[in-house]
Amino acid sequence: MSDQDGKKPLGLSGGARSGTVKQSFARGRTNNVVVETKRKRVNVPKPGAQSAAAVNAQGGKSSGTTTDAEMDRRLKALQAAKAREAEDAERRRREEEQREVERERRRAEAEAKEREEREREELLKQKAEEDERRQREAREGKAKPAEPAAPAEPVADAAPQRQRTHGADARPGVNHDAKRKRDDEGGKPKGGERRGGKLTVNQALAGGEGGRQRSLASMRRKQERQRRGGGSSQPQEKVVRTVQLPETIVVSELANRMTERVASVVKALMQNGMMVTQNQVIDADTAELIIEEFGHKVQRVSEADVEQVIETAEDKQEDLVDRAPVITIMGHVDHGKTSLLDAIRKTKVVAGEAGGITQHIGAYQVETNGTLLTFLDTPGHAAFTSMRARGAQVTDIVVLVVAADDAVMPQTIEAINHAKAAGVPMIVAINKIDLPAADANRVRTELLQHEVVVEGMSGEVQDVEVSAATGKGLDQLLEAIALQAEILELKANPKRAAQGAVIEAQLDVGRGPVATVLVQNGTLKRGDIFVVGEQWGKVRALVNDQGERVDEAGPSVPVEVLGLNGTPEAGDVLNVVETEAQAREIAEYREQAAKDRRAAAGSATTLDQLLAKAKEDQNVAELPILVKADVQGSAEAIIQAMEKIGNDEVRVRVLHSGVGAITESDIGLAEASGAPVIGFNVRANAPARAAANQKGVEIRYYSVIYDLVDDVKQAASGLLSAEIRENFIGYAEIRETFRVTGVGNVAGCLVTEGIARRSAGVRLLRDNVVIHEGTLKTLKRFKDEVKEVQSGQECGMAFENYDDIRKGDVIEIFEREEVERSLT
Repeated sequence: MSDQDGKKPLGLSGGARSGTVKQSFARGRTNNVVVETKRKRVNVPKPGAQSAAAVNAQGGKSSGTTTDAEMDRRLKALQAAKAREAEDAERRRREEEQREVERERRRAEAEAKEREEREREELLKQKAEEDERRQREAREGKAKPAEPAAPAEPVADAAPQRQRTHGADARPGVNHDAKRKRDDEGGKPKGGERRGGKLTVNQALAGGEGGRQRSLASMRRKQERQRRGGGSSQPQEKVVRTVQLPETIVVSELANRMTERVASVVKALMQNGMMVTQNQVIDADTAELIIEEFGHKVQRVSEADVEQVIETAEDKQEDLVDRAPVITIMGHVDHGKTSLLDAIRKTKVVAGEAGGITQHIGAYQVETNGTLLTFLDTPGHAAFTSMRARGAQVTDIVVLVVAADDAVMPQTIEAINHAKAAGVPMIVAINKIDLPAADANRVRTELLQHEVVVEGMSGEVQDVEVSAATGKGLDQLLEAIALQAEILELKANPKRAAQGAVIEAQLDVGRGPVATVLVQNGTLKRGDIFVVGEQWGKVRALVNDQGERVDEAGPSVPVEVLGLNGTPEAGDVLNVVETEAQAREIAEYREQAAKDRRAAAGSATTLDQLLAKAKEDQNVAELPILVKADVQGSAEAIIQAMEKIGNDEVRVRVLHSGVGAITESDIGLAEASGAPVIGFNVRANAPARAAANQKGVEIRYYSVIYDLVDDVKQAASGLLSAEIRENFIGYAEIRETFRVTGVGNVAGCLVTEGIARRSAGVRLLRDNVVIHEGTLKTLKRFKDEVKEVQSGQECGMAFENYDDIRKGDVIEIFEREEVERSLT
């Protein structure tokens, strides 16, 4: 059977014939394909109707089939597609050109509008200057007053001016009325224009093309403001301000000082590359750039400039009047300073002081023979050195009280040094002249050693022999004071703002913080606002030394001031200012400066110093205490006394000191630190007592500083490690050495001096050099273990953990004992 199996091969029946077709591809590629074609019996095209493309495809021969028409349609479709692409490209190009033209138009309109605004502002400014000039001329009578121009006149005159100035910017065919209408409506484009591209942060901040336009609500608010302002749409003239700029400033505070919107200031900072909020702090250089950008002036100030509001002007000579002298009584403890002042005042102040000694600085005024004298009574104890120093700083005359029976003592020398340092004249009052042991010449002679030469020894220092008990010599003392004050010619200006010094400060339970102030210049009145040290306040009441309320206090008058917000330090200067804001600002600045100083003083500057301080603190035992006193001066004196207690091994640390009663918070701090609470002339309130009993905190009360210092010193002595002392008890010489199994090397010794005890310590000496120190492991006499061996007897010795013993070595025997130590 053949492969065809009687079947005909596949193909076109009827007049089919083969042919070739030339295919065209992209990039000029072609391909010849062999195909079979079939003649159509109907609609046979004429030879002339054959397309040129078909003839070319068949090598110049006409086929008369539908394939040529199909190829023709394909070619036409391809050409149509290319034409459409060209049209689309042309259309996109035209649209891009139109958008570019529109952007240029908007930019030109914005610039024109900005120029119009500047011209309008310039015209308004010129008009205001012209009006001001006319009014000035009218006041001076040089010209008649001019009629005020209508508000709309500058705007009407602005149009031709703009047309003349910017005629080159006008374009034909542009409807300026329509443009102004669009500007009034917020700058929104009419028609179907869309904003091209995305809105970026820079475009939103800079405005212009793609920027944010004013909303309808914003325009309504603007119109409402114009109606409330009188209906005028003319822009307000910008007020140029002088902005005080410190080293750092908060963004919101900067906006307030410029009277600008905070959002505008934040926007300006963002445009300068700083992404900040209104609560962040910026430096002075950045703030200066922003201030100048807003058109204001900059005035650099420092934080210390807040104190410049305190009046420091020199007084005029015609405003000065005579003032009372301030006399400070100084001297050694128990030399009769307060008793002498009592005799002058005819009072008994000394009876009210604990232990008969003065614990506080007292300020009093005495009138003698029509002359007022202000006395300051300072304590004489060594713990009150700083208080005496403050007394010498505010005084005019120092009265040095020296007991005729004791002569010059340590605190007398300190008082002399304070008076010399303050540069004030001195009057020597030789007290207790009525005692049998009194020797005034001895006092004068000993004063010579300290460069104090009295008039009786051809010097310039006045000396008066007085007796506080009998009143002898008091008149002569007052005359000497009056004479010295007359020589000094003391004057002050009572008409200026008051300035004074705090002599003492305390926290009164019923009245709050109270300060004893000596007014040095000006007049302090009730209602004055003042700043004193780190505190400030308003004078609520003034109380004189007699306990009477007064309305004002002039120069050299001591008064108690009520109305402080806190307890000041004794020695602080009081200054009266104009407003509470100034007082508060100065007080806050001083408080921050004090904190910075304390932090700088307490911190080590290098790593070596830190390590040394840590090592030192590790080797030093501390006794922590809390101190509460009745007045600030006493608290300072106690702290200074505590700082002097201690040595390289132990010290006293004051955790907290304050003025006023002992409170529950003090007990909590003492419990956390394991410290006792010391109250000086104060007591604990009921909650504090209950908390102390519950938590086991010790509270100790004192009224005399001697007892307080002694008790703290005794408690600190308990922290000292006991002193180890060595007592020599004997010598032994090694005559022979033996090796004993289980024991080691054993020395056969002869006790040459003293005794040898097994419990004692021993040292091995070789050629008088110590080569070992330890304890005995065994001490035998013959074969028996003994406790001690007398001089002249032989014994066997073995050392604990040491075998290097030789014949001829010497054993030193000693005992140790512990001795309790105390602070001197």
